[in-house]
Amino acid sequence: MSARTKARKRALDVLFASELRQESAVEALDRAIAEGEGPTNAYTADLVRGVVAHQERIDQLLADYAQGWTLGRMPAVDRNLLRLGVFELLWAEDVPDAVAVAEATSLAADLSTDESPAFVNGVLGAIQRDKASLV
Repeated sequence: MSARTKARKRALDVLFASELRQESAVEALDRAIAEGEGPTNAYTADLVRGVVAHQERIDQLLADYAQGWTLGRMPAVDRNLLRLGVFELLWAEDVPDAVAVAEATSLAADLSTDESPAFVNGVLGAIQRDKASLV
């Protein structure tokens, strides 16, 4: 597993746990770092902070592109994987689009339901297709 893949998984852990605890993901990240339990890869912090900074726009896009699914109806893992994927697609300039989609889809296959990889791939693929008009 590459360092960036591990960073994505750790960012997903932070986003998922903070949502369940109903706390700020950035505060959870900062607390973990202060307590010495924080991520060792700076890319994890970049991802968490980026998703939080753009979450309103990300969630708006997900609501528009996840046909038939509200954010609240999605499994929490899928919702946060999609947030990571959209952030990387639209704001992480050093990540190729295909990598952002493939990594999110792979994590969905490892961590979520049997239907999740196709769902995550479909939503991110549609956003990737329309990327030029979304940024």
